[in-house]
Amino acid sequence: MHPILERNTFFVKEHVGMFKAANNFDILDPDSNQTILLCREPNLGFFTKLLRFTDYKRYTPFHIEITDPSGKPVVQIKRGVSIFRSTVEVLDEKGQTIGSFRQKLLSIGGKFEVLDANGNSLCWLKGSWTSWDFRFEKNGTQIAQVTKKWAGIGKELFTSADNYMLIIDPVVPAQDPVRQLILAAVMCIDMVLKE
Repeated sequence: MHPILERNTFFVKEHVGMFKAANNFDILDPDSNQTILLCREPNLGFFTKLLRFTDYKRYTPFHIEITDPSGKPVVQIKRGVSIFRSTVEVLDEKGQTIGSFRQKLLSIGGKFEVLDANGNSLCWLKGSWTSWDFRFEKNGTQIAQVTKKWAGIGKELFTSADNYMLIIDPVVPAQDPVRQLILAAVMCIDMVLKE
């Protein structure tokens, strides 16, 4: 596991763009404002690009690669075409499946079960219907949180860019693979629920 994942706070900033098909994010250190990770969709197919400009955008497949600034892989997130319920696969830096997110149907605010590579439940990712706030809960205890950090009303009105703050509770051990899944979840929330 990449040592950058031992951190507890990440600021995720979506690239601004009026007409963009690919989803690109930078992950920053919230204290220094330095870019520490890059999230890119480098291999977007022609038909997927076309569908991203329609009402069917939410159902299109995606494959996001998270790397450090030198290009070293950290995590990959991918999903095929989805109609009713999304299952998003998460892979480690070697391309091995480490877990997945399975969307629950008919949940208010959004809800995902976080699974390990064998399909065993690790925790839940639950959204709030009253605000843009997502919590990771394990046995009823919050272990991480994703919130939307507004970058100014004008910017939000005229672009589709979103910014998120990810806070991982220090109770999650520094080398716990669930940290990879928690980081990947920010992209999952944006691609599955918020597009």
